[in-house]
Amino acid sequence: MAVTRRTFCSQAATLLLSPHLLHTQTQTQTQPTARPDVAAIDHDRILAQANRYLTQPPVPLTTLSCPRSPGTPHDFYSEPEDFFPDPANPTAPWTQQTQHTNPSPDLNPDAFTAHRDALLNLSLTVPALTAAYLLTTDLRYAQQAAAHLRAWFLTPATSMTPTLQYAQTIPPAKNGRLEGVVEAVHLAEVVQSLPFLLNSEALTSEELAGLTRWFTAYLDWLNTSRTAGLARDNKSHHGTSWLLQASAIARLTEPADDRPLTTLRHQFRTSTLRAQIVSDGTFPHELTTPNPYRNTLFNLDMLAAICLLLSTRFESAWEYELQDGPGMHTVIARLYPYLLNRGTWPYRADATYFTSLPLRSPGLLFAARAYDRPEYAALWKTLPPDPPNAELQRTFPIRQPLLWTTRPKPWLPSGTHAKN
Repeated sequence: MAVTRRTFCSQAATLLLSPHLLHTQTQTQTQPTARPDVAAIDHDRILAQANRYLTQPPVPLTTLSCPRSPGTPHDFYSEPEDFFPDPANPTAPWTQQTQHTNPSPDLNPDAFTAHRDALLNLSLTVPALTAAYLLTTDLRYAQQAAAHLRAWFLTPATSMTPTLQYAQTIPPAKNGRLEGVVEAVHLAEVVQSLPFLLNSEALTSEELAGLTRWFTAYLDWLNTSRTAGLARDNKSHHGTSWLLQASAIARLTEPADDRPLTTLRHQFRTSTLRAQIVSDGTFPHELTTPNPYRNTLFNLDMLAAICLLLSTRFESAWEYELQDGPGMHTVIARLYPYLLNRGTWPYRADATYFTSLPLRSPGLLFAARAYDRPEYAALWKTLPPDPPNAELQRTFPIRQPLLWTTRPKPWLPSGTHAKN
């Protein structure tokens, strides 16, 4: 077949351009991105976790009793592990252990923590099953998540009272302490799971409305309880844990009433930033704790999730800054080097598990997307995705970032009314 002049020129141009096209295509494929494919990155991890949880039955509070609890079997109850009874006087108030013979604090093996641990397990189970359903649309995952939600929040015989009135009680006291609110911070990701179960048929609209009522009642307790108020006003991660829980619930109920979110935005902008962050971008109240590195990263992850929850298409909480102080932009810029290399941490090392950190901080991922910083996302992908033990799990409240970076379908539970 004769080669025409047009064919010859076309083939020659293709040969000349091919290396350039190949280089451009390769460059595009390897170009760092601030918005990595979380579904692809976490796919196998999510399904491995969810498949384990498919066979685990719910363990609500009513199956775990403590004779020292002043509440009912439905009431959350826990005791501080660093307080000890007086062997010579069993009825005397427990006292805090202040002298330690080891680098890590001694813990009271008899302190009741079963409710705390069960709530932590719920927060691992429901989000993992929900994320697996989001990936696969396999109804088994949604149905198992629904079984846990019913047992904990809907079934009258087993449901939890929507308060933390007895969390971190020091026997023989009859009320909990502000330190107990942080034990429920993991509920934020449980709340984040609910909209993704809307169309699964695993929960009826009445059940979804019932779940919303439970969390609305819990938000009311967070807003009206003196104990919760002390946590809210605390200048450390305890206050941040209150704000994360309140923001997650307020976001859930926003279709019916956007006033709680508006109030929380104002609090974050005018109070939280001023109380938590100093001009160099650090959290001074975390640096004085026994585990300053861990608690700093814990606080970072919670604040980043709060920014996601409080932001709208028209207003970004990531950009909130005080006139005389920094905001989240300064925080992440200051902490990024310490996540990149733990050895550069200039403060005291943690009393426990310092070398097990950092983990795959969701704060890095969320900040990468908010500020278009590919290097944050690149570091996030290289870090270990899951805590190696239960203690580190307690300060790692977001394990399924897929549920935070995917927009669920909007929903309005039955029994509520749209805002005017």
